[in-house]
Amino acid sequence: MNIIIKALVSLPVFLLPAAVCAQVAIGKQALTNSSVLLEFNNEAKGIILPSVASAPGAAGGTFVFNTADRSVQVFQNTGWTLLTDSSQGVVHSYTNSGTETGAGTIIGATSSAKPGVLVMESATKAMVLPKVANPHLNIRGAIAGTMVYDTVSSALAVYDGAQWSYWK
Repeated sequence: MNIIIKALVSLPVFLLPAAVCAQVAIGKQALTNSSVLLEFNNEAKGIILPSVASAPGAAGGTFVFNTADRSVQVFQNTGWTLLTDSSQGVVHSYTNSGTETGAGTIIGATSSAKPGVLVMESATKAMVLPKVANPHLNIRGAIAGTMVYDTVSSALAVYDGAQWSYWK
């Protein structure tokens, strides 16, 4: 009986490092390598950025679809950089009918001081975007804020609801 209690008490000690160093694969069995924090399969699908009218207190590297400017933006240093032309985007009709809980999901750590829906905390790992060849041809039904890596142009591709923009 004493051995069982010791095993149960020491189990969290062994599981905690696994939770802190978690890596996530979505739609695939294995990650590309140990430098990946979050990775997606190779289906013709993208991730959809949060649609917001403003994002006060955003941390560097925050990506959003700004519904006021109708553009995809990233927060860099002290301000927002437009990744698509302002005012041409089309705000989609999908809305979050749930209640804001004030906390997002953190991958790579047990806590974070940074705000966000999905916060990736790692000094040595990164997210691998969904990889899609020619997203303007192969992603059907893309909505404003869709983001992928275009394998043909080797560029970040973002969609504002009207057109795709590519960044190298």
